[in-house]
Amino acid sequence: MPANSMEELVSLCKRRGFIFQGSEIYGGLQGFYDYGPLGVELKNNIKAAWWRANVYERDDMEGLDSSIIMHRMVLRHSGHEATFSDPMVDNKKNNKRYRLDHLVKDQKADVIEKVAAGIGEDASNFPAVVAALIKQPAKASEVLKAAGVRDAFSGEVGDWTEPKPFNMMFKTTIGPVADEESYGYLRPETAQGIFTNFKNVVDSTSRRLPFGIAQIGKAFRNEITPRNFIFRVRELEQMEIEFFCVPGTDEDWHQHWLDKRLAWWEAQGIPRSKIEILDVPPEDLAHYSKRTYDLMYDYPTLGHEEIEGIANRSDYDLGSHTKSQSELNLVATVSENNDSIARLTIPHPDTNKPVVPFVIEPSAGVDRALLAVLSEAFTKETLENGNERIVLKFKPHLAPIKVAVIPLARNREEITTVAKAIKTELQGLGLGRVLYEDSGNIGKAYRRHDEVGTPYCVTVDFDTIGQNESGDAALKGTVTVRDRDTLAQERVKISELAGWIREKLR
Repeated sequence: MPANSMEELVSLCKRRGFIFQGSEIYGGLQGFYDYGPLGVELKNNIKAAWWRANVYERDDMEGLDSSIIMHRMVLRHSGHEATFSDPMVDNKKNNKRYRLDHLVKDQKADVIEKVAAGIGEDASNFPAVVAALIKQPAKASEVLKAAGVRDAFSGEVGDWTEPKPFNMMFKTTIGPVADEESYGYLRPETAQGIFTNFKNVVDSTSRRLPFGIAQIGKAFRNEITPRNFIFRVRELEQMEIEFFCVPGTDEDWHQHWLDKRLAWWEAQGIPRSKIEILDVPPEDLAHYSKRTYDLMYDYPTLGHEEIEGIANRSDYDLGSHTKSQSELNLVATVSENNDSIARLTIPHPDTNKPVVPFVIEPSAGVDRALLAVLSEAFTKETLENGNERIVLKFKPHLAPIKVAVIPLARNREEITTVAKAIKTELQGLGLGRVLYEDSGNIGKAYRRHDEVGTPYCVTVDFDTIGQNESGDAALKGTVTVRDRDTLAQERVKISELAGWIREKLR
């Protein structure tokens, strides 16, 4: 069964080298995490699976890797300067700062009821409660106090300020002079780099509608209260597609991508039953969205939270970044742009007239994907002898280590030489990391590799080199292969091992 709590996952991640707190030797830095030896392998495997499914296995997709630091005009015309903010409140008693919706959501049910009643909304419609608090900041301050909203740090009822917007973009100086003309932003999403490169990709690839551009990369959000391990962080990694289509076909493509993304998550070991589809209500849609589906995965401790959003962004983005906006019959309402030097259109496939395409955007977080994959793989089992084992039952293509090669006696050169040769051969298959494991006790090695999710352990023993106690040479040239999930052990000829492993890990 999957992990019961976030604490189980956090403990395993630290113990086995998946994830560490950023800058830990200096006390850590909230909202930043480092991926250890196994974490980076798992992360890379998730990204590779996503790239393979969405770029290599499709004929209508191109890849991109755009710059992290962006010209301020990009994020001004995208709407981020004006709208990329969260509501913030301060507790005047201890100067602690909180994101308003998180603060209220974490209260006891009776307190949330009082907040909702005080602001004139139904507690069952939590987004409406938050929206009302934001619209009436002076009243919101009084309602929070009267309802007895408690500080998460002190546990006491707070003296709350009026909610105010907090822009979450990281601002940085570009070049040696710090003034109002020399700043930019760390991108808050990878999407804008795709939109600003739309014309470059079209001109260099001769793409016609429909087609998409995919990108994996870092994004930065100065979260007010980062929390829940790697679920909400200030430095994150995204896997995003902007799929460009003819206006009028967008709803069909939106459904297409919903179906494709659900199927992909299942292929990574996330059961369909663990994902709820939230058709985001109109009042909660982002400023660019015509319609959005949020895929809500049932995380341990957290419950159902967003693992991916699939948005119909209409022609808002290209319409916002293009010049000659008034000539292009845009559907979306956009702010005037007198700064762009590019006309972001493409010939209509039927009429050949220039058109600003609609955009479907599947956007997933790598960190949240990794957390979900870890949770589903996490399994506790009671063995026949009564002992308990923890095993990560990753899909083989995601496992950080594909095969561990273990010499039964690490001080016997005739055994270690064979083991190292097998490791080299298996590594050459290009299936992922193969580990030479000579840490000692074979039982402990098996348990360790269960706990990090290694699908197969290959043991080179005295039978392999024809030196068993019975003198029977029948097993010479064979190794023992142990299956992580079934615990079954099988003798396989070394000459056939590479093909055997390749077939199993396919």
